[in-house]
Amino acid sequence: MKLQGKSDTVTAWVFILATLLGFVVFYAIPAVRNVLISFTQWNMLSPAKPAGVKNYSELIHDAVFWHAFKITVYYVLYNIPLQTVLALFLAVMMDRFAGSIAIRGILILPYLLPPVVVGLIWLWMLNPLLGIVDGALKAIHIPQQPFLGSVGQALPTIAGMNIWEYMGFNGILFYAGLQSIPKSLYEAAELDGASEWGMFWRITLPLLRPVTAFVVITSVIGSFQIFDTIAVTTTGGPVNATRVLVWYIY
Repeated sequence: MKLQGKSDTVTAWVFILATLLGFVVFYAIPAVRNVLISFTQWNMLSPAKPAGVKNYSELIHDAVFWHAFKITVYYVLYNIPLQTVLALFLAVMMDRFAGSIAIRGILILPYLLPPVVVGLIWLWMLNPLLGIVDGALKAIHIPQQPFLGSVGQALPTIAGMNIWEYMGFNGILFYAGLQSIPKSLYEAAELDGASEWGMFWRITLPLLRPVTAFVVITSVIGSFQIFDTIAVTTTGGPVNATRVLVWYIY
């Protein structure tokens, strides 16, 4: 029995060895080295000089950094709640009405596009002269909107682009979670007279908690790393309205 357990442990280590090696070489070592470099003054041409906490002191007193941090938090707040709710709505609709492979493929298609391509597509669609979005707004008698050219609308517009790109993928994750919920629970609740809304709140949401946690955590991490879309659309403008942390670092 002990020999079997030891064999299983060795097999497990063999399977994770490649991933572990990649993590150590490409993530752990560079992360530790970055921390060490942050305590030096180094232009990569001459030898590094110890700087203590000078870099961190300058960062703390940098108003542009705090502005970029605030903009990033606003972006996360614009992006995550709506993206999660829409993804869950799509998953429920697929589970109840249309679970075909074709529909799932269409929903995940935006996620397969590189963020740069998504940014360029929306940049063209929102063009005030040639874009189809302003044309559609005019057709329903809504005034032309500046979108990416407005200080107040630029960040929500960027968030909208990324919601469009990622809500389908997150919807597929929620859909997979819904498939793991036993249908007998809904049947029993229906026999007890529970409404659709009651079953959603008392059965679906609690049992989707692990999937929801995964979706929210990965979405928040991705939102704090937003760069590509901003790089091809607003380049941090107008008037630093979309200067997020990664763009500030760049």
